[in-house]
Amino acid sequence: MIVVDDIHKHFGGFHAVDGASLTIREGSITGLIGPNGAGKTTLFNVIAGLLPPTSGRVTMHGEDITGLPPHALFHKGLLRTFQIAHEFHSMTVRENLMMVPGNQSGETLWNAWFRRGMIASEEVALRRKSDEVLDFLTIAHLADEKAGNLSGGQKKLLELGRTMMVDARIVFLDEVGAGVNRTLLMTIADAILRLNRERGYTFVVIEHDMDFIGKLCDPVICMAEGRVLAEGTLEEIKANEQVIEAYLGTGLKNKELAG
Repeated sequence: MIVVDDIHKHFGGFHAVDGASLTIREGSITGLIGPNGAGKTTLFNVIAGLLPPTSGRVTMHGEDITGLPPHALFHKGLLRTFQIAHEFHSMTVRENLMMVPGNQSGETLWNAWFRRGMIASEEVALRRKSDEVLDFLTIAHLADEKAGNLSGGQKKLLELGRTMMVDARIVFLDEVGAGVNRTLLMTIADAILRLNRERGYTFVVIEHDMDFIGKLCDPVICMAEGRVLAEGTLEEIKANEQVIEAYLGTGLKNKELAG
């Protein structure tokens, strides 16, 4: 589905991504792991159009999408979430979901003046869809809560819900477990699995929690120093000597990689 071919991203003399190549299979949940500073988030940002690559190519179903802006990729079904949730904190949870789909009738002045019936009908459909999403994510009780009042884990569920308001085909999740308690993390994991199995979503997940990666991901790709170091099942990755050396070389303990 996605082919990343020899991507480089330089910031002056610093090579954040240094010749990374990988393939994302349609229908998979791919884990992307590696020590801090390995280039994982920078690679996400290049694929998702937030940063232009210094060189290299990204294709989606054979189409060159290198350097396309996020809004263009959004319309192709490629979405990205962030380690720190980007909710509209003064709006309700339901309103955060309802505003996601693009090209809504109410966005034009002409329709706002002369086609109020069409706008009202569209809003009813959006409200119905947002409530279905909230039910799916088991947070319907928070529909009228201000998004800024949610916990970290609830905000991550809301971000996942946003991807459900459009026809997402592939979703890049950046450290979805950061700052989330174990109970909510398992709720998020279950939602990802259901979206993958029942709705055909493809996911790529950056995460440091190896239990979370083990529950969801196959294959797992490990990056270090801006390059892809190894790919395989989580057990194969854990046993890879280069991967162990990459983690130990940053001062991390064995138990972090072992989970």
